[in-house]
Amino acid sequence: MERAEILIDTEYISMDKLLKFAGIADTGGQAFMMVEDGIITLNGVPVTEKRKKVRPGDIVNIDNQIELTVVQE
Repeated sequence: MERAEILIDTEYISMDKLLKFAGIADTGGQAFMMVEDGIITLNGVPVTEKRKKVRPGDIVNIDNQIELTVVQE
């Protein structure tokens, strides 16, 4: 599994923006489709909200292939 840390300098980042920022999705529409397809989990819980707030310390998993840990810059 590929793992990466994503540094943010805000209180939170929305899931769609995180997926684009990390280079996982090319567009917001593609990020939304990933959520709709049910391949995204946040701290082990499936994400159904396209603009779910992701905060430092959270772990996002994409299709059990990529794990992103959000870190406060």
